[in-house]
Amino acid sequence: MLKGLGQLGDMAKLMKQAQEMQSKMAEAQARLDEIEVEGSAGAGMVRAWVSAKGTMKRLQIDPSLFTAEDREVVEDLVVAAVREAQEKAGEAAASEMAKVTEGLGLPPGLKLPF
Repeated sequence: MLKGLGQLGDMAKLMKQAQEMQSKMAEAQARLDEIEVEGSAGAGMVRAWVSAKGTMKRLQIDPSLFTAEDREVVEDLVVAAVREAQEKAGEAAASEMAKVTEGLGLPPGLKLPF
C-alpha cells in the first residue's frame, strides 16, 4: 500500500526522532540568547554587544564623540532604536516565511531555523 515506509513501528520511531530534534532545536535557540559577541567601529570608539540571536545587548560610545552628559542617554536611545528595528525585521521575516510555507501543512507555531 505505502511502499518505502516500512512497518508502523518505523513510523513511530521517525516521529519520536522528529520530536527529539524539535526539542534540541528549541534548546539550541535558547542558548543562542546567552552567547554574546562584540563588534566595534572607529578604532573601538563605538562598541556593540549582540546575542547570537542578533539581539543587541549593550552599546558603548567613546565619550570624546560628544559631551559626557549625553553619553548614557544616546547609548540607551541607540540600543532602543536598534532593538525596535530588529523586532520589525523579525516580524517581516516571519510574515514572508508564512507566505512561503502556506501550503506545506506545517504545524502552527513551527519556527524554521532561518
